Amino acid sequence: MARVLISMPEDFLNRIDEVAEGENRTRSELIREALRTYMYKSRVKSSAMATKNAAILEALLD
Repeated sequence: MARVLISMPEDFLNRIDEVAEGENRTRSELIREALRTYMYKSRVKSSAMATKNAAILEALLD
């Protein structure tokens, strides 16, 4: 597995560690899950936007 170095404020990292500990998982697991969720939501939003734009274009062309 590749490693990635990121910078973030110390207090934010502390909050991440608290959540990870509360969910009994590692910091890395929590951050990977957060990024997977972000990417999924981004794809869904893009898909919904494309569908909306297609409907608008179709209405204009009718």
